[in-house]
Amino acid sequence: MCGIVGYVGARPAQGLLLAGLRKLEYRGYDSAGIAVIGDDGVDAARAVGNLDALEAKLGRDLAAEGAAVAVVTRPATTGIGHTRWATHGRVTEENAHPHFDSAARVHVVVNGIVENYLALKERLLQEGNTFTSETDAEVIAHVIADHFDGDLAGAVRQAYSELEGHFAFVAMSPEEPDTLVGARKECPLVVGCGNGEQFVASAIPAFLAETREVQYLDNGEVVVLRPEGTTITTAAGDPVERAAQTVHWDEEAAERGGFETFMLKEIYEQADAVADTISGHLQREDGVDLGIEGELDERALAQVGRIVMVACGTSYHAGLIGRYAIEEWARVPVELDIASEYRYRNPVVGPRDLIVGISQSGETADTLAAMREARARGAKVLAITNVVGSQATREADGVLYTCAGLEVGVAATKTFVCQVALIYLLGLRLAELRGTLPVERVAELVGEMRRLPHRITELLGPAVATGAADEHTDAADEDTLNSVNSVNSGNGATGAAGFAEGASAGMLAQVRRVADEHWTKEFFLYIGRHIGLPVALEGALKLKEISYVATDAYAAGEMKHGPIALLDESTPVVCVATDSPVLDKMISNMQEVRARGAHVIALASEGSAKVTPHAEVVLAIPAVDWMLQPILAVIPLQMLAYVIARRRGLNVDQPRNLAKTVTVE
Repeated sequence: MCGIVGYVGARPAQGLLLAGLRKLEYRGYDSAGIAVIGDDGVDAARAVGNLDALEAKLGRDLAAEGAAVAVVTRPATTGIGHTRWATHGRVTEENAHPHFDSAARVHVVVNGIVENYLALKERLLQEGNTFTSETDAEVIAHVIADHFDGDLAGAVRQAYSELEGHFAFVAMSPEEPDTLVGARKECPLVVGCGNGEQFVASAIPAFLAETREVQYLDNGEVVVLRPEGTTITTAAGDPVERAAQTVHWDEEAAERGGFETFMLKEIYEQADAVADTISGHLQREDGVDLGIEGELDERALAQVGRIVMVACGTSYHAGLIGRYAIEEWARVPVELDIASEYRYRNPVVGPRDLIVGISQSGETADTLAAMREARARGAKVLAITNVVGSQATREADGVLYTCAGLEVGVAATKTFVCQVALIYLLGLRLAELRGTLPVERVAELVGEMRRLPHRITELLGPAVATGAADEHTDAADEDTLNSVNSVNSGNGATGAAGFAEGASAGMLAQVRRVADEHWTKEFFLYIGRHIGLPVALEGALKLKEISYVATDAYAAGEMKHGPIALLDESTPVVCVATDSPVLDKMISNMQEVRARGAHVIALASEGSAKVTPHAEVVLAIPAVDWMLQPILAVIPLQMLAYVIARRRGLNVDQPRNLAKTVTVE
């Protein structure tokens, strides 16, 4: 979720780069840097913290700070900038971008993950290269420099063929001072075309104040930017004709990337967010490297006798999913506590217990208090949070970071799926340390985890793969889901045609069907069993939060113990019936619901013939390992809540009575 920006033209680059980074700071704010080319070479500055720290450093003597080459003697007119969300390597100045090769011939800014960086780095070290950071991104500068013989674009294309992962980057060299070269593979990169100047960035808002003429890059394309214009080719060097398009967004729409709301934008960012969260931990084909920050080491993890997760709201539901996975895989007993209850209940906890505090912001008052209570009683504390430097990170023995980027919408979406993904990784690593899963099973699950971002893309459709992440949309959003269908793909397909193929078309159409029929209803019931229960709880919470519809969620096995009395012929019942060892039991509960005349809306794994006969509508998700299904299963429920709320004319980004971060009891 890092942000990158580049400029080449006739104006001083530094101010334009900083202004662009301000618009991208939501993509990462633990460190930042810029590098510019002038008459005397490259001048670079990097700083830990937000952009204020970088601007303060730029006000000092950069030569004394150890600039990469030399201080320029006139305003530089070519440059690149970066704002970081750490995935590989700690939050340090050395790990901040831009990065450069051993001879400082090539400088790069990178968004995304280079999955084969360890193999590339080992080869480069053997060839005599030296590295100055712990990041995967630095290898890109070295690989490009390896191929650089005076043609930067050619070197980028050759380097691209060696890189694996999902990434976008921009490279520059003092040997071609009026040139930038960008490339993308699954991560967003977009060009802004000006008069005698060109921009390139992760998102349009970075340059919208300067130009509204935009060129969108597709996967596998390389763009060369010079003041007079741009040239786009495939990675193999074949020319691509790409006309510029005019965007008509106002500043507010630009901040949302052209989506009608932040929440919708953040739903469509989930594939990238999960990829960024897991990739740094899955460098091995057969296992997980947690890389916990802090004093909590793996020896302590291996000896844990019990895990207690404390959290609130959506984070609590992420913990519930994690409980099933950790107990199944690692055979460690796991308890879940609502943090506001745990802090007052005189808990029994001690040195062999691991307390996991889950908080998107890292500032949730009740979760912090629960963590302090447990630590005071001798337990080890692990924080899972999305915010570097938050209070939770300072009060825990160890920290695991989700890499979701800034989430503006009050109702959590992408931060939830990232929390779940990270807890899965914790469970797999515990299973490795304790020897509770066969090596082959761990490798199988690692492979399934690696594919999750692609499964999310498959579920949501081309908007994730080539459109939404590129902030490339039409203005049309006449009624709710039209805003989803108005997202363009990067090759120009628009509207409903953009969803004419693939799994997404069926899921989105069925969501609309459910909304059409039930958006005026004043009560919904959600039910699930085993791993499906937390999905039901989270889906119900989304509907409550943003549509203000009274919604209950229950374990399906509890229906006969009271909740079934709520059902009549007008009640919509959302049944989480994805593949699991208890699917037959869940189908029996669906039959109970239908027998009372209620409307059954089923969430099922693609190709599950068992479910269809027992439901009026089926929302299908791609088939994955049954334990990993919640990450996909929650997405149609997010969309359903979204569509119903918009049908009711509500502000989904700022639902009444709620705040993004709860810093009081």
